[in-house]
Amino acid sequence: MENDTVSNTPATPDAQVSRDLVGSLQKGLGVLEILANAPDGMTLTEVAKEAELTRAGARRLLLTLVASGYARQENRQFLLSARLLGLARTWMGGAALWRYAEPIMRRISETLGESCSAAVLEGEEVVYVARVAGRRIVSVALNIGTRLPAYCTSMGRVLLSDLDAPELSCFLAQASISPKTGRTLTDRAALSEAVMMAGARGYAIVDQELELGLRSIAVPVRNKTGRIAAALNVSTQSARFTCVDMEQTILPVLQAGAREIEDFLALQ
Repeated sequence: MENDTVSNTPATPDAQVSRDLVGSLQKGLGVLEILANAPDGMTLTEVAKEAELTRAGARRLLLTLVASGYARQENRQFLLSARLLGLARTWMGGAALWRYAEPIMRRISETLGESCSAAVLEGEEVVYVARVAGRRIVSVALNIGTRLPAYCTSMGRVLLSDLDAPELSCFLAQASISPKTGRTLTDRAALSEAVMMAGARGYAIVDQELELGLRSIAVPVRNKTGRIAAALNVSTQSARFTCVDMEQTILPVLQAGAREIEDFLALQ
């Protein structure tokens, strides 16, 4: 009889990892790296030698990259295509943007002695995508991933100002709006006016509408098409800055920082 017994001996961690790897993908990525270091292109023979592959194996990988649009062939030379650059730009426009922006935000925070944050709009809320905490403590716990209502935050009003009139009306009609403090704007017509004013002025100030004693000012960060990609803000205690002080002292620093981030976005 044939032995149908299956061994119960567990695989070692290294063996399990090795089994989970796709060898052909590893080799293909290696070929991509080789081509990335040869902007003038390489022949099949040169790639096979550099990658320590057979000519047949290197040929299959190269033709697969060409068929997928990640490489191109010019006579006997194989070169990377612009599609790979497009992937890099997509990645740079996300997480890398805020890694790039963090030193700028840190400088804003250190200059003013206050916290600096960035957020994007998601549904009815702003979502924090970057934050540098200031030296002074505010009672609202804010971290990357924190969500706050858009209607009563300075970044929310800046982000909402990118909506056209019908979109804004629809947003406010459907949004859940309730007072967070006695100063919170809850009248939808008044909120619409505040958002439109933020768009016209290029910034928004929210004075103790989210929490008593907390003021914030935000400016837009625009992409290369002119649309608002994110909002950048500084939050402070009301005892530290009046609204006029914020316009005179904080706003220019914040706008300069936003322009630096926009310069990066313009390259995407």
